[in-house]
Amino acid sequence: MKHVAFHYPTLEDVLTESKELHAFLPLSSCTSALFDPLPLQGGREVPNRIAFQPMEGTDGTEDGAPGEMTLRRYQRFAQAGPGLIWFEAVATLPEARASAHQLWLTEKNVDADRRLLDEIRQRSLRENGYAPLIVMQATNSGRYAKPHGTPQPLIAYSCPPLETSPLPASCVVTDDDLRRFEEAYVRTARLCQQAGFDGMDVKCCHRYLACELLSAYTRPGDYGGSYENRTRFLKNCYLAAQSAVTRPDFFLTSRMNVYDGFAYPYGFGVREGGGLEADLTEPKRLIAELRETFHIPLINVTMGNPYKNPHVNRPYDHGNYVPDEHPLEGVSRMMRGVSDIQRAMPDLPVLGSAFSYLRQYAGQLAAGMISGGHCAMAGFGRMAFADPGFVRELRETGRIDPLKVCVTCGGCAVLLRQGTPAGCIVRDREVYRL
Repeated sequence: MKHVAFHYPTLEDVLTESKELHAFLPLSSCTSALFDPLPLQGGREVPNRIAFQPMEGTDGTEDGAPGEMTLRRYQRFAQAGPGLIWFEAVATLPEARASAHQLWLTEKNVDADRRLLDEIRQRSLRENGYAPLIVMQATNSGRYAKPHGTPQPLIAYSCPPLETSPLPASCVVTDDDLRRFEEAYVRTARLCQQAGFDGMDVKCCHRYLACELLSAYTRPGDYGGSYENRTRFLKNCYLAAQSAVTRPDFFLTSRMNVYDGFAYPYGFGVREGGGLEADLTEPKRLIAELRETFHIPLINVTMGNPYKNPHVNRPYDHGNYVPDEHPLEGVSRMMRGVSDIQRAMPDLPVLGSAFSYLRQYAGQLAAGMISGGHCAMAGFGRMAFADPGFVRELRETGRIDPLKVCVTCGGCAVLLRQGTPAGCIVRDREVYRL
C-alpha cells in the first residue's frame, strides 16, 4: 500500500490527502441534498437520497424464509429511515443459494416475506413519517453457490484470476443450464410481486453468475465471445421476469458491476490490451439498452469482487491482503465510475457505492456526489450494519457520530464467508462474535 491512513481527524485532512493522491472526492460541507425526494419514472418517488445496499445476513431458515435475525436486521433498517432499502440477495433456485441459510422466495414462504415488508413500511412510517421503496435482489450465486454449506460452483468459464487451480469441467454450466436458470426468473418475479416488493433487481454484480457471463470472452456457444452473447443471459433474465410482471407499479432494475478489476479476457469494463484500466464503453451500452428495452427507473453501480479483490468495491484499512493503492484511490475510482455512468445518462438516476470508507465524512462525500450531478442516490452497506441510525443523525445534525461508524475491518464479511449470521462485530457486540 502506498500510504496507510486509518482515520482522518478532520475533513481538511481528507481533502489534503485526496489532493496529494489526485483522488476524485467531491465533498460538500452541506448534506441537505441527501434529504431531497427523488422522483422516478412511472410516478414513483423515493423519500430521500440514501439507500441501504443489499447486505446478506446468512440468517434465513433452511427453507429460505426470513429468520429471527433477518427480522431484527430489517426492523433496525426500517427505523433508521433510508429512502430505499435494497433487500439482500434472494436465490432464484435452490442450487443457486450462496449458503444453506440464504433467503429463497417460494410459494410456501411468500407470506412470511409479505409480513416482513409490511412491518418495514409500518415501522418506518411511525418513526420517520414515510415508507421506503423496497427492491429485492434476485440472484444466481454461480461460482459461489454453497446450497448445503459446501462449495458447489456453477461457473460460466474457467477464470484463472479466481481459481488457485482449474475447477472440474463439470462445474461449467451448459447453455441448456443457463436457459433453465433464466426461466427461474419468471417464478421469482411473480413471487416478488406477491410479497409486495416495489421492484426486483436482476443481480449482475461481484462475479456472481450474470456478472461473470459479461466477461465470458473465452466461452463458446450462445453465451460467450461477442458482446451480444455475453449479455444474452442478463437480458433473457429480464425478459423472463418481465413476462411475469402484472403490477403496473412494479419495476425491474440491476445492481451491476461496471468494472470487475481483472484484465481482459477475464474482466468486464476493460478493453483488450488495456490492462486493469477501466473502459466503461460496454457497461454504458448495456445500461442504455436495459433502460430502453425494460424501462428501468434507476441503476445501482458497483465494481470488483468481494472474494478476490474487495479493495475495489469496498476500500478498507484492515484486510487479508495489502492492496497496491491507497484506500482513497479505490474510493476515487468508484466515484469516477459512478459519475461517468450518471453523466452518460443524466435522465437515469444512478445509485452510487463505496461511501462507507469515509466514516464520519461519508455524508459529505455522498452529498457532494449528489449535488454535483455525479449520482442521484448514495448507497450504504457496511455503515448500515454498524450504525443504521446515521441517517437520522445526518438529517438532524448534518453529521455522523465518529464513535459509531464502520471502521472497515471486514468482520461482517468474515461472518458471511463462514456461513454464520452476519453483522457488525464492532458496533453490534451484543449479538455478533468472531
